[in-house]
Amino acid sequence: MKKLINAPADYVDEMLDGLTLAHPSLVRDGASGRVIRRASGARKGKVGVVSGGGSGHLPLFTGYVGTGLLDSCSIGNVFEGPNVASCVEAIKLANGDRGVLRLYGNYGGDRMNFDMAGELVEDEGIRTTTVLGNDDVASGGPNERAKRRGVAGIIYAYKAAGATAEKGADLDEVTRMAGVAVAATRTIGVALSPCQVPTASKPSFALADDEIEMGMGIHGEPGIWRDRLKPADVIVDEMIDRLLADRPDGAGERVSILVNSLGATPLEELFILYRRAAARLSKEGLTIVQPLVGAFVTSMEMAGASISLCFLDDEIAAALAAPAECPFWRVG
Repeated sequence: MKKLINAPADYVDEMLDGLTLAHPSLVRDGASGRVIRRASGARKGKVGVVSGGGSGHLPLFTGYVGTGLLDSCSIGNVFEGPNVASCVEAIKLANGDRGVLRLYGNYGGDRMNFDMAGELVEDEGIRTTTVLGNDDVASGGPNERAKRRGVAGIIYAYKAAGATAEKGADLDEVTRMAGVAVAATRTIGVALSPCQVPTASKPSFALADDEIEMGMGIHGEPGIWRDRLKPADVIVDEMIDRLLADRPDGAGERVSILVNSLGATPLEELFILYRRAAARLSKEGLTIVQPLVGAFVTSMEMAGASISLCFLDDEIAAALAAPAECPFWRVG
């Protein structure tokens, strides 16, 4: 695949250089430069909210560092979790002396390294808690939430936790709100074509020109079926059916929807998907609040899209409406 890069080994660091040059509100930090933090630094008396993961998913993770969202983020190589040292640095750089929430996707390497980092900083007197994003309904059944991957829907937890922290809430409350948002969110994706890690010799998977894969993960993890390309409305109907079949217990009639490009799928196609999704949700008696359409969590040049539903109660709706500003998402 053709890419506009220099040396493949420099891909991540040159990307981070460009990101921070273009957005002065972000600063590279840490011994290896693999932590992104707010330029303003940690705010004393505020709970810190930290995330992290592999590169290749912009705006996730680094792009959501900002007011009302994340305080810092550790970043690894493409599709590889950040190392323990950068996780420790991210936590310390977010510490405003009221504790730090570690909020990241449910992937084994990320869990291991953030858990080790948490133990290390707690030895230094920094209290931490953990919430895992696990919104991908294709990676585990309704009774297997602990197995599910964290994908695009994690941005709702970023928003809920960040808004709560900005109000001055304590660590337990920030953690609770992040957990409420995670529990309220469901996502499913569909892939049309693969991406290729810059240092790899071939794409991450193969699909025929007329083939799609439902439920594929953001690193190319296998989905739930492959089939011939279908009309957009048919694909959306299946995605919405699967999301609504997994609707959280006690969910109300308000929902935020995120129609997200996996990288190469253009806005025109996303709005075609949104058109059908909005009609389906209305038919089900659901009211859409704060819809999101765009590239929020990607897999480099992978073609395809995901749909996330966050079922809202009053406190999550208020958190989503609270002011926030980062390079890729502004509210208020």
